[in-house]
Amino acid sequence: MRDRLVKSLCELVQIDSESGEEEEFLHFLGEKLARELGATTQFDSYGNLVAKIPAKNCTATEPLMFAMHGDTVKPGKGIKPVVKGDLISSSGDTILGADCKAGIAEFIEAALEASQHPSLEVVVTRQEEVGMFGAKNLDYSLITAKKGFLIDMDAIDAVVIGTPTRMMIDVSITGKPAHSGMEPEKGISAIKAAAHAITLLNDGRIDFETTSNVGIINGGVIVNSVPDKVSVKAEVRSLNHDKCMRISETWKEIFEVSAKAIGAKADVTFNLDCRASSIAADSPMVQVTCDALRSVGVAPRVTVITGGLESAIYNVKGIETIPLGNGVKAEHTVSENVSAEDMEKVVAIIHYLFSHFC
Repeated sequence: MRDRLVKSLCELVQIDSESGEEEEFLHFLGEKLARELGATTQFDSYGNLVAKIPAKNCTATEPLMFAMHGDTVKPGKGIKPVVKGDLISSSGDTILGADCKAGIAEFIEAALEASQHPSLEVVVTRQEEVGMFGAKNLDYSLITAKKGFLIDMDAIDAVVIGTPTRMMIDVSITGKPAHSGMEPEKGISAIKAAAHAITLLNDGRIDFETTSNVGIINGGVIVNSVPDKVSVKAEVRSLNHDKCMRISETWKEIFEVSAKAIGAKADVTFNLDCRASSIAADSPMVQVTCDALRSVGVAPRVTVITGGLESAIYNVKGIETIPLGNGVKAEHTVSENVSAEDMEKVVAIIHYLFSHFC
């Protein structure tokens, strides 16, 4: 099993699929699922792959969803996987792409090796890494499963039962241009307005369930002109939806008041990226996931995170979904790696879930 599992991962990561450029990879994967697992496949209008695999030695009538994403972050072109002993990594100048292709390889191996499994609905989305747009735009009429698993966590021991509301904040500040050497007093610096506002923000780790960040600032054109335009992109996350909304409104007010104080104007817009989602720690889905981890000698760690996962979207859509770790380490870096031993554990965890739901 190990050789085939490692070979499968290496095959998958060598097909470029940076966010927005996943089409070739998803079509390759659809053909692979059809050929090796007898799946019927289709693409929704957004380009997400949906594959349905018939049950094997199982009389359960309810299908089970397994979800992953097909895109990777940059730099993800021309990946050359390197296998040294138990470890698979990149050649060092790109990511490996095991986020989330290790999960895809693990699922395929589990389905190939399983003695039984219920009917499976496989969802592989586009553009997860740039805003979970695939899951947000998925045609849910193609999915009948009411329970499922997302193979897109890193740590195998984590059982995530809570994810945050995330508010994206776009700020556009308008000042007044002027020659900075000849008549700076006639200008109103949009950069100054933005800087003043940012120093007043409560950012970083606000409390145990809430974080915030100013991530991008763009402004100014030339050094000898008072800058009249600045854009700021920021985010607020919280496991408490109402708290996220309150902090976002406070940030909006700070930008508006700070700009007005020097004669500039701030236009602030919100985009609700995802809404807080939680599953009870004593729910049957959480308990069976914990049992599956214990079956391979892994002590489950039931937790909440302030990072985003597609499982939150599936849960809101009525598909009770638990994230599973795929064993990837240092994801989103050129040091990304995964061990064959951890991948084998994930395959065994999936086997346990197959049997349970039969």
